[in-house]
Amino acid sequence: MAARGLLRAAAAALRAPARGYAKKPAAKSKGKGVPKEVLKGPEVCTDPTMLATHAMGVNYFKEGPEVALKPESEYPDWLFKIHLGPPKKLEELDPNSLEYWRRLRKYNTWQRNKLKKGKKM
Repeated sequence: MAARGLLRAAAAALRAPARGYAKKPAAKSKGKGVPKEVLKGPEVCTDPTMLATHAMGVNYFKEGPEVALKPESEYPDWLFKIHLGPPKKLEELDPNSLEYWRRLRKYNTWQRNKLKKGKKM
């Protein structure tokens, strides 16, 4: 009986593992005691004179001065006509405008997606 158990153990040791090819190397962890690195956000400017005369955060270079604001006469007129509030509702738009038809298409797409979500296959 003992010989039979030894033979089985020897045969198992000689066999190649069936899924040994798919094993991934174990990932090394930093451990529980190591604190995570905290990401720092951008520095916030609180100087009122800089905020009034410069566009803070617009400079895309890593180093260098902030972009100074120009007088209003140097900017195009359309810039001051841009609608910055919440989007207009469909009823508020002119049916002859391109914006109306784009908004209508968006609403119809939302409606179709809601209807599809409820269907059972």
